[in-house]
Amino acid sequence: MFRSFFLAGFEGSTGYNRHGQWFDQVVATGHDKTFREDYRALAKLGIHGIREVMRWPLIDLGRGRYDFSSVAPFLHAAAESGLEVIWDLFHYGFPRHVDLWSTDFPSRFADYCYAAARLVERHSSSIPYFTPVNEPSFMAYAGGEKGLFAPHESGRGWDLKVALVRAAIQGIDAIRSVRSDARIVNADPLCSVVAPMCEEEEWRAVVEDFNNRLVFQSWDMLCGRLLPELGGSRAHLDIVGVNYYWTNQWEWNTPPSVDGTIPPLAEDDPRRVKLRDLVTSVSDRYGGDLMITETTHVGERRGPWLREVAGESEILLRDGVPLQGVCLYPILGMPEWHSPQDWTPMGLWDPVCRHEPHGERVPCQPMLDAFRDMRGLDVLHARRRRERLSPRARVMT
Repeated sequence: MFRSFFLAGFEGSTGYNRHGQWFDQVVATGHDKTFREDYRALAKLGIHGIREVMRWPLIDLGRGRYDFSSVAPFLHAAAESGLEVIWDLFHYGFPRHVDLWSTDFPSRFADYCYAAARLVERHSSSIPYFTPVNEPSFMAYAGGEKGLFAPHESGRGWDLKVALVRAAIQGIDAIRSVRSDARIVNADPLCSVVAPMCEEEEWRAVVEDFNNRLVFQSWDMLCGRLLPELGGSRAHLDIVGVNYYWTNQWEWNTPPSVDGTIPPLAEDDPRRVKLRDLVTSVSDRYGGDLMITETTHVGERRGPWLREVAGESEILLRDGVPLQGVCLYPILGMPEWHSPQDWTPMGLWDPVCRHEPHGERVPCQPMLDAFRDMRGLDVLHARRRRERLSPRARVMT
């Protein structure tokens, strides 16, 4: 599917944070000015696939008018560096003239998706990849349940989740009306919770419901298992994108911090589920291709985390799980959404001066060393792919 097993993702979130302040992480990380150098640096490392964003609020001028001038330079630079791109079309931020609660939201989004697909088609003959709506589950929680992002609603998480998935399905149809062979990567968080210590029986049913139903709702709607009237199918779900961080496992009923985040389980907590088991559960549920579309850690934990993820990925590949890649996301350190003065060292590169993120950058050496040590996964993945596609394998299946 991709030329390299490891991909890199550029943080592309836009929107209005919990304070009502506009944020644009493409600008905040300096990537808007350094994208050409960023792409060349990745290609030099042997990373040939990326997740990149089309910033919908900058593109959609209203009344069916679109300005893709903020996208075209990235598209050309990626082609020059030989990078395959998964284009995110809606990464939290949406135009102010779009009402996510309106009945015409899905059709307006589909029109934008159609225009985006036409743009990509004009510049490339290869199979395109799109993520129509990034993390509908988290967007529904943050924007519809807790008011942390626009549209800043509370208690309407389910309604927003349904609206986002309905729009995604229509957007996918619009994309495939341009390119019937387009691949869709539906990225959503994969989470797991445990009952509080000494209260397992009290919370058992709630925890099982979260782990076995709630966390899969968006993917279930996209594939038509849940609310089939939305029009979803397995073809709409296509490639399941698993976003997984160290924060994705926590103890149920733990009170959130002031920014809405919930303290995760300690990394040595025996109740943590192994990544291989979580990903296998997704594969068993839906079948087909999947990938880890976001994963990284912070600070000094970046190197050990990458080694852990790589080790789990190797086991998955050897077990025959059709894992198509792992995206290191974000690949650049970034400021926090709700407190832009606070910088989070999450990527493979950090700026020397956080006030000039487009300036000189330094690599996280332990993460870079871990990446170089894991290059054998490219070989293993290619071999597993050849085995799945061989005539003998096709006869056997």
